[in-house]
Amino acid sequence: MGRTITALEVQKRNTERVSVYLDGEFAFGLPLLEAAKLRQGQELAEDEIQALRDIDALALAVDRAVRLLARRPYSTTEIRRNLATHDVAPPVIDAALEKLANLGYVDDLAFARFWIADRERFKPRGPRALRYELRQKGVSDAIIETALADVEAHDSAYRAAQERLRRLRGLEQHEFRNKLGAFLTRRGFGYDIVRDVIDQLINEIEEDQPEFFVHEE
Repeated sequence: MGRTITALEVQKRNTERVSVYLDGEFAFGLPLLEAAKLRQGQELAEDEIQALRDIDALALAVDRAVRLLARRPYSTTEIRRNLATHDVAPPVIDAALEKLANLGYVDDLAFARFWIADRERFKPRGPRALRYELRQKGVSDAIIETALADVEAHDSAYRAAQERLRRLRGLEQHEFRNKLGAFLTRRGFGYDIVRDVIDQLINEIEEDQPEFFVHEE
């Protein structure tokens, strides 16, 4: 047995949504464009009602994800986790992510490149650290390696080391090497890169700032 649409009211808080009333009671909301296909007095079978509720659930999930993405890019896994915390059903999450991908809103390679570029700009890290961070975001290893292909680790390590130099002034060279080496290692740079960057910096400092190091007696 069907139910009758008794009212279609644009919501006050969101004029892009319409409240649908069946047999005098609020039943569900719909995006304005979907609600425009309905009319007062129209009878809906139960399967039609469920289909409309499914349309609304998908629309709400996509809208939530788009508002999240307005802050910054997110990985597919991050969006999935966020929607799950808001009790969105797994099939709806799958459909929302598919729609977002088709619209170009979700792209894990673009996200990985954004993440790496952001780190490079504000807090350079080595490939090992970047891999770990992106894996935590749910990005696949294949995509991570593609995104890392253009990263120049030596340049990143050199810039990261520059941030630390002021704190290391007045040390003996061996202590400078140990402290800066530990710092760069924590940032995820490999041994060879760390060694080469420190050697380069020591040579530059000795040439340009001979008073930088305290020399052993």
